[in-house]
Amino acid sequence: MYPEIALASASPRRRELLQQIAVSFSLVQVNVDERHLGNESPQVYVARLANAKALAGAEKIKFSVPVMGADTIVVVDQHILGKPVDQADFSRMMQLLSGRCHQVMTAVALVGQHRTDDCCVITEVCFRELSAADITAYWQTGEPLDKAGGYGIQGQGGRFVSHISGSYSAVVGLPLCETDLLLRNWQEQA
Repeated sequence: MYPEIALASASPRRRELLQQIAVSFSLVQVNVDERHLGNESPQVYVARLANAKALAGAEKIKFSVPVMGADTIVVVDQHILGKPVDQADFSRMMQLLSGRCHQVMTAVALVGQHRTDDCCVITEVCFRELSAADITAYWQTGEPLDKAGGYGIQGQGGRFVSHISGSYSAVVGLPLCETDLLLRNWQEQA
């Protein structure tokens, strides 16, 4: 049903999501400069990173199979919230997200020797009001360290989410519906 692919991602969540829809894949390690260019909108930025990761993976394995790259960012007031660098940075992020809605953007790219397909999914996520105690207790779990925006909806951070509008799996790291369509389309046009 799906083509054999390589995944250019270190995210265990993306691996689990691909396994959930029965995609056969190998892993390829890539190192891509993830700095934001000052003139990029958040959507252009996340799409550029997904494509850069997929292309770097494809080049590394000499285009032997299509390579999937993905990236997820959290955006509030058009500002991108990356992974927290320390507790103060994390607390600042949580205070920005507390009691309001933000966007989670996940881009997925599939790169082959003569072809590139990609998509970007935007989901609105709303947080309840967070107390200082909520923020401190969540930091102490260790979960926020490697998460864009400082939280994982699929983990303990999910308790802060009052509602979402869009793709839950995209917030986790890979939009399953759009990924399924991307892979089916690739296979049909191969």
